[in-house]
Amino acid sequence: MAWTKTYTGDEPLRINKWLAQEGVCSRREADALIEKGLIELDGKPVTVAGERVMKGQTLSLTDAASRRLDNQLSVVLNKPVGYVSGTPEPGEIPAIRLISAENLSGSAHAIPQRSNKMAPLGRLDKDSHGLLILSEDGVLAKAIIGPLSDMDKEYLVKVRGDITPAKVALLRHGLELDGRQLRPADVQQERSNTLRFILKEGRNRQIRRMCELVELRVQDLQRIRVGPIALAGLPEGKWRPLGARERAALLAAGAGEDVRSRPARREERPRSDEAPGRERPRTERDRPRTFRDKPGQGRPDKPRSGPKPDRDGGKPARAGGKPARPGTKPAAAPTPKPEGNRPSALKGDKFKRTKLPPRARKPIK
Repeated sequence: MAWTKTYTGDEPLRINKWLAQEGVCSRREADALIEKGLIELDGKPVTVAGERVMKGQTLSLTDAASRRLDNQLSVVLNKPVGYVSGTPEPGEIPAIRLISAENLSGSAHAIPQRSNKMAPLGRLDKDSHGLLILSEDGVLAKAIIGPLSDMDKEYLVKVRGDITPAKVALLRHGLELDGRQLRPADVQQERSNTLRFILKEGRNRQIRRMCELVELRVQDLQRIRVGPIALAGLPEGKWRPLGARERAALLAAGAGEDVRSRPARREERPRSDEAPGRERPRTERDRPRTFRDKPGQGRPDKPRSGPKPDRDGGKPARAGGKPARPGTKPAAAPTPKPEGNRPSALKGDKFKRTKLPPRARKPIK
């Protein structure tokens, strides 16, 4: 058995509701597992969807049920403008069609097929683009868009019209839609025509309708983050699978825990010797590349090229007939090389070899 637990509640509780509360699966998924006979109560298969679990009874999921839950796919898509995230109307293109092998960014252990019932977790309008999570995981859906979810979503909105402090204050708190007060929003002005919204609710076309109430017209709307999952460098029209750690972070954020939107990259993380108030000692890596790439370039005060000064300290004339600097001794005239045998470069002129005449031989008596 893959998952098993004993119920300790005082009141009887429906099995599908208890599994949903435990974060094992959604109620609909639990009913499907019960229909397949993949859930057991005290060692016996559960056959009735509405059956209740009593205090002291042990509920178990078979290995087949665990595999079925583990095979649920979740993906992150950078949806372009023109695609609908939900059920399409005649003539519209659903965003799920972009989930194909051709549009995969990176690698995935499985490619979603038509048999996978993937739903958008937080819809994105046809005229909007950006981060869209599609999943067949009921527990994940409850964490992101459930009625008790407190997960925030971040948007970059380009508007037309004059952005004033009074309008920004109204967008943050003071508007209502359909007769209901909106929850407080974090709204900041990024540029002269761009606003950054961070919302914890998602009503129908909420940002566009909010801007219309303060006489601003939305020209472009992009969602860049859902809870701890950021769009980052995912190209438009591409998708990637949602990792196990990302799923765990989404579940934690849905439960109200404070989760960072993106783990720091390795090059962004501070080193132990770079703590505030502590000066890190210089190492060979800190030296300029021009003085550590090649041997003999470790001292920047020495010339990298050019003629060397003579023993008396004078600097020889430069190439091209230019005179030497004033105050320096003239360079000695070069010694003409003798003809014949060339002297050794290691011994000098005084050790040059001389050619001896042939020795006279005496006859043997």
